[in-house]
Amino acid sequence: MNPVLFASRKGRASANRHSERGEGKLKGILMVAIVVLAIYSAWKIVPVYVNEYQLSDKMQEQARFAVVNHYTEDQIRDNIFKVVQDLEIPAKRESIKVVATNSIVKISMEYTVPVDLFFYHTDLHFSPSSENKALI
Repeated sequence: MNPVLFASRKGRASANRHSERGEGKLKGILMVAIVVLAIYSAWKIVPVYVNEYQLSDKMQEQARFAVVNHYTEDQIRDNIFKVVQDLEIPAKRESIKVVATNSIVKISMEYTVPVDLFFYHTDLHFSPSSENKALI
């Protein structure tokens, strides 16, 4: 191998390496940390909102059926509480408010879900409700 060619390659390699200081590494690490934190937060918070949506939907369904089938307030409360237990919502049976007459059914409740993240603790407050009137 030609010694002159070898020396010039070695000089260029060290000159190129000298200009690589790794300045972009901190920015990359911070971006990855932010993305991981956002995914973790969504993993903890999104299921709580999905459960609230499912409970609200079930309450509307129960209000419709209760008017037609003339369910009592206790029957409606029991049906809603079964849904609350299935969705693992931290609410008590007593928090479910039901008003049922021959012409109208109103269902409402309030509950709070604690959410713990690594650095932050919050309580999400929900108050789903539903009302349905008889056609006759």
